[in-house]
Amino acid sequence: MPQPHDTRPSRRHFIQSTAAAAAAGAIMPSQQSSAQASDASSKIRIGFIGPGGRGFGAHVKKLCKHQVEGRPIELVAVCDVYNEHRDRAAKHIEKTTGTAPAKYEDYRDMIAKEDLDAVCIGTPDHWHAKQAKDSLDAGLHVYCEKPMTKTVAEAIDVMNTWKKSGKVMQVGVQSTSLPVWNQVNDLLTGGKLGKVLMYQTEYFRNSAQGQWRYYKLEPGMTPTNINWNMWLGVDEGLAADQPFDREVYRQWRRFWPFGSGMFTDLFVHRTTTMLKATGLRFPGRVVGAGGIYLEYDGRQVPDVATVVADFPEGVQGLVTATMACEETPIKQMIRGHFGSFEFGNGEQFDGFEFIPERSQVTRNSKLQREHIEVEKVGDTTYAHFGNWIDAMVADDPSMCNNDPELGAAAIATVILGAQSYREGKAYMIDPADLSVAEADSSWADRWEAHSKQRKPAKHIAGWKAGDTGSTLEEPDYMKLAGPWIDGKDPGA
Repeated sequence: MPQPHDTRPSRRHFIQSTAAAAAAGAIMPSQQSSAQASDASSKIRIGFIGPGGRGFGAHVKKLCKHQVEGRPIELVAVCDVYNEHRDRAAKHIEKTTGTAPAKYEDYRDMIAKEDLDAVCIGTPDHWHAKQAKDSLDAGLHVYCEKPMTKTVAEAIDVMNTWKKSGKVMQVGVQSTSLPVWNQVNDLLTGGKLGKVLMYQTEYFRNSAQGQWRYYKLEPGMTPTNINWNMWLGVDEGLAADQPFDREVYRQWRRFWPFGSGMFTDLFVHRTTTMLKATGLRFPGRVVGAGGIYLEYDGRQVPDVATVVADFPEGVQGLVTATMACEETPIKQMIRGHFGSFEFGNGEQFDGFEFIPERSQVTRNSKLQREHIEVEKVGDTTYAHFGNWIDAMVADDPSMCNNDPELGAAAIATVILGAQSYREGKAYMIDPADLSVAEADSSWADRWEAHSKQRKPAKHIAGWKAGDTGSTLEEPDYMKLAGPWIDGKDPGA
């Protein structure tokens, strides 16, 4: 793949230095013409891969808004295997920004021929890993729609590629740009709930026609207009060849080779924010359950599902939903020994509730239920892209609200749940090398040994509250406990 152009670092430097110089009044009239001439090269040049559904409605439209509002970006190219999608995206960009982007069918041609700085990936799940890696290897910043990849192995591969690249990469779970999750993490690590024990979350939906069948099939979707072989990724080994099918093309989330239904379309949203809030990353043990209990429409993915993940920090995560009841979801919560945080459902919160445990447990009669205010965000998708732009301008990958390490941990959690459901097995992740293996008794054995040895509680990353809510009181009568050896009373 093409290597990064030598001008890219200086282009990024120009954005920063020009802004600083302008603020200081350092650009003199005689310098203005040269500064204007350099303006085009100072902008971050972005290309779109897969501007179809989410790729058009979110990626193209939100970045057009950012560009016309003066952010230092330029939308220069679009790529899609469906001619109507790339034409629609190109027309919208030209109408909104005044400049017509180049159009491509193959993203590799776009990367090779356009002087890009960044790409947005909005293709089906099975293409994400290859396109993200190709883009990072070409020296480009990346915005990749969730889920970051299709498999755990791909997630680790992309994460490692990103770490080596030094580029900015944002994974498209827009709710991670809500300030609430950093606020919650500060409270958790400060001991507000005591020892953190569990999170539970959900994504309940309902539909008269079945999930993802509301994506309309159109007469114009034909093999003449859609490069079907490329969409499948047959030549790349991403999927097996099969006859063209509008249903598969448009409603691919219903079929395992291309998506994983609610696991990767919905569960990854809530799981990512729970991991961000708690500071947890890769689980130690995962099991999934569910089935197709209502939506008998030819789909392969379940309409009822649950994933339970246990983490090395001694925390359990639960995400559950049905695609057939929306009005009675479970509450999103994070639970601790001294209390729980209760959140609303969805992405927007006026605040959240702190619900303390009774004083006989906390030994603190001053703990009272309270409503904790949060900063609201009007448009999380717009804010998420703004965060990505900020990180690219600063050339600082750590600024992204959902980087590939968090993205990989979230996809590993939910996709192992899907794999567990499909194969009837539980899975474990080795924290040393992130390899995946079938579960055995070692997980339970480890915690039993931890208890037998009376070891201290384990904690989430960043814990700074000492023993708060993490120890048990030893009743005097426990002096009577223990085995009677040779008939001798241990409490004597």
